[in-house]
Amino acid sequence: MSKLCIFMADGVEEVEALAVVDLVRRAGIDIDMVSIMGKSRIEGSHKILIEADRLLEDMDPSDYDGLICPGGLKGTNNLKADKRVAELIVKFKDEGKLTAAICAAPTVLGAAGILEGKNATCYPGMEDGLTGANKLTDKVVCDGTIITSRGMGTAIDFGLAIVEYFKDEKAANELAEKIVYKR
Repeated sequence: MSKLCIFMADGVEEVEALAVVDLVRRAGIDIDMVSIMGKSRIEGSHKILIEADRLLEDMDPSDYDGLICPGGLKGTNNLKADKRVAELIVKFKDEGKLTAAICAAPTVLGAAGILEGKNATCYPGMEDGLTGANKLTDKVVCDGTIITSRGMGTAIDFGLAIVEYFKDEKAANELAEKIVYKR
């Protein structure tokens, strides 16, 4: 069974993080919310408190098949400022594991240097941070083991793309139907 981690930092865009967590759990995929802040309680960009499942310093990267970076400008800046996050992004990419990001957070992947020659998307106006990428404006862009998305309004599409990556299109479509969402 697949297991994912989603990095949580103060300033995270709540919908982008929690919609993904909700969707992948509904699909039967295990996911841990991993705080990079050295504390379990994260304050989202709209002052919503989120309790992480574990701290980054307590996680074993070999337990995970993919990592996800949600956006929110402050949250994205916190992710970029953490050297451990960049090292894990490169490690996961090198091991052929999923690396996914939404909104401003694809710039974290760009800063880590894993987008060279890849198709990617991000929040409008943040494209300069997609270092080396072929910049697209699709809601979700899947390129091998990298999935990127545009923002809060595309969070369901992003979550369903992750479900499709680990399960299949049928599972993602069935989940979309169950939540009354038209893909």
